[in-house]
Amino acid sequence: MPERSTRHTELMDLVATASNEMIARDYTNELWGIWATAPNDTAQEILDRGMTRRASYDFAGAIEDFDKLIAYCPDYAEGYNQRAFVNFIREDYNAALVDLDRAVELTPDHIGAIVGRALALMQLGQVRRGQIALRKALLLNPWLPERNRIIPLPHNKENDIETDL
Repeated sequence: MPERSTRHTELMDLVATASNEMIARDYTNELWGIWATAPNDTAQEILDRGMTRRASYDFAGAIEDFDKLIAYCPDYAEGYNQRAFVNFIREDYNAALVDLDRAVELTPDHIGAIVGRALALMQLGQVRRGQIALRKALLLNPWLPERNRIIPLPHNKENDIETDL
């Protein structure tokens, strides 16, 4: 796991043990602030511009910015996560999944990327894998809005839940 600030570690513990959804949301919002803090001013400018473009539905422009960010900071998970989000919105779930896998590889406790990965897997028909990923995210934050998407796991003799978690 990459080096984390003391506050990041505290927030991960706090969100996992929050007593209700509102408290968990406050901690999660602070975590998003950490994840969306780029390594330097140039990277932050590119990230912010890409997020602004995405918010205004300029998906091609957002992808262009996130491509630049990833080329500039290949070890910064949020660049991959944001590009994945745009691809998810565009319903390019395979491209989103590639980036989400990389984001989780770089930041294994990135709740947003884990949830995105779960949703992309389910959209691709990989329901069992998606449900397992969603359960992993819920271990980190049991109050996620996506908790209502939990369904019984499809049976698969080759993969027992205990070996997948």
